[in-house]
Amino acid sequence: MGGEVEAQTPVQSVLCLLKDPHGTPLGSSMFLPRTVGPQHLQQIVNQLLNNEEMLPYAFYISDMELVVPLGNYMEKHKVSVEKALCIVYQPQAVFRVRPVYRCSATIGGHQGAVLAVAFSPDGQQLASGSGDTTVRLWDLNTQTPLYTCRGHRSHVLYVAWSPDGKHLVTGSKAGEILSWDPQTGKQLGRPLMGHKSWVNAIAWEPLHLSAPCRRFVSAGKDGDARIWDISLRKSLICLTGHTSAVTCVKWGGDGVIYTGSEDCTIKVWETLQGKLIRELKGHGKWVNSISLNTEYVLRTGAFNHTGKQYSSAVDMKKVALERYNKVKGKGPEILVSGSDDLTMFMWEPFISKEPKTRMTGHQCEINQVCFSPDGQWIASASFDKSVKLWNGTTGNFVATFRGHVGKVFQISWSADSRFLLSCSEDSTLKVWDVRSRKLKQDLPGHTSWVYVVDWSPDGQKVASGGEDRVLKLWMS
Repeated sequence: MGGEVEAQTPVQSVLCLLKDPHGTPLGSSMFLPRTVGPQHLQQIVNQLLNNEEMLPYAFYISDMELVVPLGNYMEKHKVSVEKALCIVYQPQAVFRVRPVYRCSATIGGHQGAVLAVAFSPDGQQLASGSGDTTVRLWDLNTQTPLYTCRGHRSHVLYVAWSPDGKHLVTGSKAGEILSWDPQTGKQLGRPLMGHKSWVNAIAWEPLHLSAPCRRFVSAGKDGDARIWDISLRKSLICLTGHTSAVTCVKWGGDGVIYTGSEDCTIKVWETLQGKLIRELKGHGKWVNSISLNTEYVLRTGAFNHTGKQYSSAVDMKKVALERYNKVKGKGPEILVSGSDDLTMFMWEPFISKEPKTRMTGHQCEINQVCFSPDGQWIASASFDKSVKLWNGTTGNFVATFRGHVGKVFQISWSADSRFLLSCSEDSTLKVWDVRSRKLKQDLPGHTSWVYVVDWSPDGQKVASGGEDRVLKLWMS
């Protein structure tokens, strides 16, 4: 008896409280033996959640992954046993993406710098835009150019696939938007005219809100954002109100549009009449980038790593909605913004127009912010040559990835949220391991600045492009 009582005392056990990433407790606090590690916690969480199959989870204490037994962790970090130890469990992707480590093709063809690359939602096609005014579609099986799409009058700054993979639209420095048939490379209809200056960004209406995909929104240097209908081939609504260039735009899963601007504000719009719902103020300089915690599933719609194709728009819409709800969870959509003022803000626009968290630490302008596919992490790329990792729920700083010796231009996540890719003016790409917080792979090969990078949704390939005019494909 005496031994049993002693085994249950806090000296031999730890009072723990399991919480999901949003902070919701999983039951009440419980005493767990100090020998309990991640595998035991995995079983406990699956049992408490009544999961029929054992699903993978990672466990975090103060944003640090638990990889040793509780007792070892507490001794190493001198954790007090006076109060309950909060352990956050995070669902992990069932599949695993292998980090890319080799260049499988260097493909010339563009006569100007490569300024945009994007894989299709199913990962089977790749489009690039260049300063040579062309859009190129690439054959990923033979790793050769498939179609050269001509029609733009100036630099192609942005390429955007619809979430159902049926449409590709591109925006240029001249202000026109062109749409292309991905199967033939042919231009569809006349250019969509309306913007008086550069098209900085494009975002499609999410598939779970409308299938097949018809509407998208563009952000212009002229200070306007425009909602277009691809079938009617015209601008439906002009979102006016920004006093300077609109630099970034997202179409949220809740049906609203977010625009970030050089006027230091982020505006939230409804999409039927184009009314301004909310204005988010806080940044002191240009807003360069915004990202949603649901962004990855909004981009990929019904597609995942299995490569499954769908025969009907109804089926795609249903699957897209299931994927969206799973990532969004019970909370509101979360938005993060990055600025020239060296700061980031985390927002919950449907709850408050005040920022939830102010995130500081970068020493130079923040060029891009990006939520991981599972919404658990935020990565930021800066001209201070670093990439930083943040908690996607709280906004707390987690780690700094150093290794680049030039400005970091862009970042891209692996589909399983375990790896992060960055490209830089130092002519390299780097793969970072989010779990170990270390450099996983250094990828030299470009001969000049690397502007753009994208990791395919199926996790198999990476595409990069930049000043040296070549497109590089990297494989795992």
